[in-house]
Amino acid sequence: MARRTKIIATIGPASEDVATLRNLIRAGMDVARLGLAHGTLDEAAERLKLIRRLSAEEGKPVGILVDLPGPKVRAASFGEKPLSIIEKSEIRLSVGRGQSTAEVMEVDYDGLLEDVQAGDRLSIGDGRVILKVTETSGDHLLARVMHGGTLTGRPGVHVPSDRLSMTAPTAEDLLALEYFLELDIDMVAVSFVRSVDDLRRLPVEQHPAGPLVVAKIETRAAVDDLAAIIGASGAIMVARGDLGNECRLEELPILQKEIIRECIALGRPAITATQMLETMISNPEPTRAEVSDVANAVWDGSSAVMLSGETAIGSDPANVVATMSRIAERADDEFDHRSWASELSDLRLTNRNDPESAITDAMTMAAARALAELRIRTVLCISGSGFTVRSMARFRPEAKILGFSADKRTVGQLTLSWGTEPLHLAEQGNIEERVAAAVVAARDAGHVEPGELVGVLAGTNVHSRSTNVLRLEIVSSAC
Repeated sequence: MARRTKIIATIGPASEDVATLRNLIRAGMDVARLGLAHGTLDEAAERLKLIRRLSAEEGKPVGILVDLPGPKVRAASFGEKPLSIIEKSEIRLSVGRGQSTAEVMEVDYDGLLEDVQAGDRLSIGDGRVILKVTETSGDHLLARVMHGGTLTGRPGVHVPSDRLSMTAPTAEDLLALEYFLELDIDMVAVSFVRSVDDLRRLPVEQHPAGPLVVAKIETRAAVDDLAAIIGASGAIMVARGDLGNECRLEELPILQKEIIRECIALGRPAITATQMLETMISNPEPTRAEVSDVANAVWDGSSAVMLSGETAIGSDPANVVATMSRIAERADDEFDHRSWASELSDLRLTNRNDPESAITDAMTMAAARALAELRIRTVLCISGSGFTVRSMARFRPEAKILGFSADKRTVGQLTLSWGTEPLHLAEQGNIEERVAAAVVAARDAGHVEPGELVGVLAGTNVHSRSTNVLRLEIVSSAC
């Protein structure tokens, strides 16, 4: 069985050249993440254009995810070489944008002295260094190093979100989003979401007219407003770095499972992110614990797993993606599809308050049953917005999902959907013409064979959001 779980790779200094990007695509990158916390917007735009060109040359759709920085608090640079922060030493924190050392850390956040209090624990660089604030003063904080480590560049500084005076999205986020909307990005990730109101401030049309909005769950407030946030978003990212700072560590695996389960119930892709293969930033192989973490994320039901520093600044980005691909593919092979379908029966899968969604929910449930009973190997989903495809994907069928759409942005957004091969279908005629065109396209591309029985999901009205047709078709021979 081919890999079903998608891979998101962050593009950075180690992976922005033509050869490495091409190798990432060949190794299995499904979505390229462009983080805007580093570099300029113009540099990110050039990366976007290059990825799209290489994607076309390689004949493989690669989605573009632009990640807005949000109210991210960062330290001033520690330099390019790793700097050791010694445990039990004392460090002085002040507001600034100059340079940080092992004794004095400048923080690029004007509200630092007002928002942080004595007794607070500050996590630096996704937990590589932990500080405890011991004293506050007029122009600085004093902190003791509770857990030492090495820091480079401008690491993030986690301030408890319930006291962070900044809001998401920031004014800078909105300016960046406006810039990238002109480039027809496929997806946009919103950092430090605390409530559904944060998502409503985005000046975007509903996908696919606008980008698929990915809400990053990394605050306790977001967990408390989870159902509303998922309902208002296009996908969810379980951002375990900052979320792990907002809750007890032993609670994090439980939250990960709960968030993914809620995403599945509401038909949203779920991304598991942060420190998945962290040691591969410098090592050629992951730890055995990291391998198990990736596999368990797959078995939890993640639609995609994400690489951050591993591909942005790592020593061998293509090797990391290839390793992730092998782990995910092997985990996919062992996925218990029948048990999964049984568990889904306990979830609220049909939104009866929305007739169009309810019809699609019911039809995809029927399709999942038919695919399993008849052992059908491939299901063709014809969708304008991608809603039908994502609804089908939540059942994790053994059958391969071919996601057809006449909307090229939808094709890009479907790179995030579990088990889906995104395909562009130019035909927009009546139901008979669209089904026939999809079957022929699937056959000619080698996805199905003449004489094979396939499932087809589509809508009688090309402009409707609902899918009200389920057909079983025998693939004809080529003329």
